[in-house]
Amino acid sequence: MKGADLKKYFDSLVEKYNQPDFIPNDPIKIPHLFTHPQDIEIMGFWSAMLAWGQRVTIINKSLELIELMDGRPHHFILNHTEEDRARFASFKHRTFNYTDSLYFLDFLQRYYRAHESLEDAFARFIKPEDENVSAGLAGFHELFFDSEHAPHRTRKHVATPARKSRCKRLNMFLRWMVRKDQCGVDFGIWDRIRPDQLLMPLDVHVERVARRFELIERKQNDFLTVVELTDTLKRFDAKDPAKYDFALFSIGVLEKDQKPT
Repeated sequence: MKGADLKKYFDSLVEKYNQPDFIPNDPIKIPHLFTHPQDIEIMGFWSAMLAWGQRVTIINKSLELIELMDGRPHHFILNHTEEDRARFASFKHRTFNYTDSLYFLDFLQRYYRAHESLEDAFARFIKPEDENVSAGLAGFHELFFDSEHAPHRTRKHVATPARKSRCKRLNMFLRWMVRKDQCGVDFGIWDRIRPDQLLMPLDVHVERVARRFELIERKQNDFLTVVELTDTLKRFDAKDPAKYDFALFSIGVLEKDQKPT
């Protein structure tokens, strides 16, 4: 299946899964618990950074974070004290531990005390003529770790294309914040980054499906592969290639790699 037939098949899956009933079982559920833009950003970012492993575990750990922030993430980030951070000592998710939580809290407090929105932390590095958000991903990584107190171990939790990382979790977070449609899944609350600049969140499931449909040729599984896949999907929709995350993810995870009939 190629060309117009493949586009038709992918579009049908986007239509099927880009719906509100997708939300409750996906980590995007977490920012959807809020209406305040800064709460959406904070919990969208943090839950996306925890998004590896089983989706139910990611959701539960993110709910634990919300409880630790008294149910008001933005208010907590702005106003918490050093003593308040001690409550995060028991919070862990796979290799994400207390040291990482402390630095996330430190960065977010410094950032939100000086800025209204997390959008600027990415958008300031992206030019209108840029084909994708790669400069924003690299710039955000440098900004995030701009403190001399940044733990080296925490760098593995916030990826950068400078290390050829796929940046799957950051690209997923940007999809949530930037994509705009009437379906109610992605938020589309950021305006300084265009949907056509987004890159596909490439995990092992999406990669496997993309290779099966011959959407990528690179043998490696790195950042250039992400760009290649996104550019291929732009042939189907040049203005919104990241919407096909719903299609490739659904084939790889939700429909258990079933081939179309």
